[in-house]
Amino acid sequence: MTSFEIIIEPVVTEKTTAQMEKGKYTFIVDKRANSQMVRKAVEEVFSVKVKSVNVGQVYGKKKRSRWSFSKTPNYKKAIVTLFPGYKIEVIQSA
Repeated sequence: MTSFEIIIEPVVTEKTTAQMEKGKYTFIVDKRANSQMVRKAVEEVFSVKVKSVNVGQVYGKKKRSRWSFSKTPNYKKAIVTLFPGYKIEVIQSA
């Protein structure tokens, strides 16, 4: 897997935007990726030094649409903490 296959997209919400000011960035990553793979990919793609990586599974929720039920997809999320002085420019997608 290449670095661009590991990092799928950044998560931009009110909570993650507040964390970005503290040097923590949240990404949706490939389901097969582990902490070491995410660390290497972020350092390679964004040219920064990573202090720590926390990876967790996010399970989909059940949704109801009239008479039937559906489920949102599962995905893996990584919270990457950078050393002080490093920054990532995250562009919010429309």
